[in-house]
Amino acid sequence: LAEILKPIAEIKPEQVIKIQLSALMKNDTPYKDRGIIQTWEFAHPKNQKMTGPIERFKKMMKTDSYSMLINHSNHEILEVYTSNKVATFEVTILDKEKKYYKFKWQVEKYKGESALNDCWLTTAVSQPISMGSSI
Repeated sequence: LAEILKPIAEIKPEQVIKIQLSALMKNDTPYKDRGIIQTWEFAHPKNQKMTGPIERFKKMMKTDSYSMLINHSNHEILEVYTSNKVATFEVTILDKEKKYYKFKWQVEKYKGESALNDCWLTTAVSQPISMGSSI
């Protein structure tokens, strides 16, 4: 099941983040960087413009700011705010070294003349806040 999921209007804000995080948990399954590619698929076009192309986005995901998301062992998504245009979540990650990190993750409903119209897409992911070790 290596299919990359495409954004559709039926996918709810929290599901967008779940899709991205679940893919990043198993980044290289069934092939290298599939998780990052899946995450990119749900990035808002204006974010893709800033962080892309995909090869550049892969490099960014492997920097200290985001590398803990790759192959992390657990995540929790907490809704902070939702309107009909924007939704903000607090995401807690347990990385492979058993350290916790918190992110603010924002998705927005896309409006425009494209297949993405009415789809929820990621517009912002904060820098991680280290929450220390789980031990």
